[in-house]
Amino acid sequence: MTSRQIIELLKLRIAFMIALTAIAGYGAMAERVEPGALALLALAMVLGSGASAVFNHVWDRDIDRLMRRTRNRPMATGAGSPAFGFVLSAGLMAAGLAVAHFAFNWVVALHLFLGGFIYMAVYTVWLKRRHWSNIILGGAAGSFAMLAGAAVVAPADWLLPLVLALVLFLWTPSHFWALAILLTEDYRQAGLPMLPVVVGEQRTAWCILANSVCLVAASLLPWGLGLLGGVYGGIAAGLGAGLIGCNLWLVHNPTRKRAGWNFAASMPYLLGLFIAIFLDRNFR
Repeated sequence: MTSRQIIELLKLRIAFMIALTAIAGYGAMAERVEPGALALLALAMVLGSGASAVFNHVWDRDIDRLMRRTRNRPMATGAGSPAFGFVLSAGLMAAGLAVAHFAFNWVVALHLFLGGFIYMAVYTVWLKRRHWSNIILGGAAGSFAMLAGAAVVAPADWLLPLVLALVLFLWTPSHFWALAILLTEDYRQAGLPMLPVVVGEQRTAWCILANSVCLVAASLLPWGLGLLGGVYGGIAAGLGAGLIGCNLWLVHNPTRKRAGWNFAASMPYLLGLFIAIFLDRNFR
């Protein structure tokens, strides 16, 4: 395999998002940010996320061949062997766990492992091909990144990290179901029971809206419980209003174009929450 194909296996866009999530968890708990700790935390998260991504490529190579979006992936085309992929996945996970444990503590390493386990075993192996709820439980993988980042600073302090992990858990379905509307035909072709395939685009749009209402409510809990201040609360409320407005637009007419806008809007929403955490911790 070429170096470019190996990099493709790592799904670096997702890996960087996981690293950013962990950094947000770190920032929510830290009184003072240490650049060296941030760099090591990001490295551990990228390694762990990369391990999960490689496993996903190997396990799903048969259905990847059936979808236009994924049929040119290295494992789908036969450019890499499953044995190579499994060894690479295990090596990356071991390296990530080693960095997390020796640079920080066993709690960070445990959260990294659990995130990988949820994505690989629960989502990829167990639920993805069996039930439309796959992404709901699979989304917990990102929540563990938030918990891992917080555990770098305060392994025994659980309330704020747990609330922020809940926000990540609820963000994933709204984000992914919008993408699933865009890719409905691909998923139908591969026989995957993603929500739009099972219930249609209109009902999926309503599910996105309902989930986002719960998401926005959860995002305001840190302010409501006094864990974060008014800077965070004001930004979270504004971002939430924008996201729900975008969801209502999709419910009115669930076209692929509007689903694409909803998918795109979910990314800056989450990034905005991360920025709000840092601003609140440092400037309130």
